[in-house]
Amino acid sequence: MKSWLATAVINGVLVAAAIITLFPLLWMLSVSFMPDGMSSVFPPPLVPENPTLANYRELFAQQRMGRYFLNSLLVATVATLFSLLLNGMAGYAFAKLRFAGREHLTRLLLAGLLIPAQVTMIPLFGLMKALGLVNSYAAVIVPATASIFGIFLVRQYALSIPDELIDAARVDGASETRIFRSIVAPLLAPILVTLGIFTFLATWNDFMWPLIVLSDRELQTLPVALAGMAREYVQDSELMMAGSVITILPVLVLFLALQRHYIQGILMGSVKG
Repeated sequence: MKSWLATAVINGVLVAAAIITLFPLLWMLSVSFMPDGMSSVFPPPLVPENPTLANYRELFAQQRMGRYFLNSLLVATVATLFSLLLNGMAGYAFAKLRFAGREHLTRLLLAGLLIPAQVTMIPLFGLMKALGLVNSYAAVIVPATASIFGIFLVRQYALSIPDELIDAARVDGASETRIFRSIVAPLLAPILVTLGIFTFLATWNDFMWPLIVLSDRELQTLPVALAGMAREYVQDSELMMAGSVITILPVLVLFLALQRHYIQGILMGSVKG
């Protein structure tokens, strides 16, 4: 009896927590389909009486949300692909390749994790300006292509790869490039999927850095464009909610589609690391 009661209480708490967590998302989705001004009445309706797509039509027809969506998609996709390549190779190198100063560089990288990202924005902006990348997609993509966290994440996972497997490939005459492409990369697949999700979400949702380096409105990403619209349409809650749905929906779908691989990579990485 006590076991049944404890199970019921735990399940009830979990269901209540899920409802509390999901309610703001469901409310945002509901308001996005409401006519102008409906969400401002008291008490506000939970669901729209006459659902409409007018807010979404205005976003894409008048506010050029499609352009900002493509900007975010381009930046996040390219940054993720380069991040997987560079962080994957660097993490493997720090885990399995022997070179002078490897341990000292590893400790230096770990120390870099203690530095807040905001502190590095000024020197990073100076570097982007010196390279002539300010106000271009590259200014957002390049800083996201390699990260200390990504290198450390792959390194911890790559430590579990048997040295005998790599040595046998070298004895057979395989080059380091062939070893990484044919042997190491498939073994790193779970952690690379996890890193890809991290990178895509971080780049897609990033607001501060694109705001700093992208002055041309044609190049703005979704979070920056949505913030600009909020200043102009602060009273139009329905339009803002529709813009929020467009911003959140792609990354939510991506996470739900890949959550099994994401959880597998996190769990295996923590055990093997």
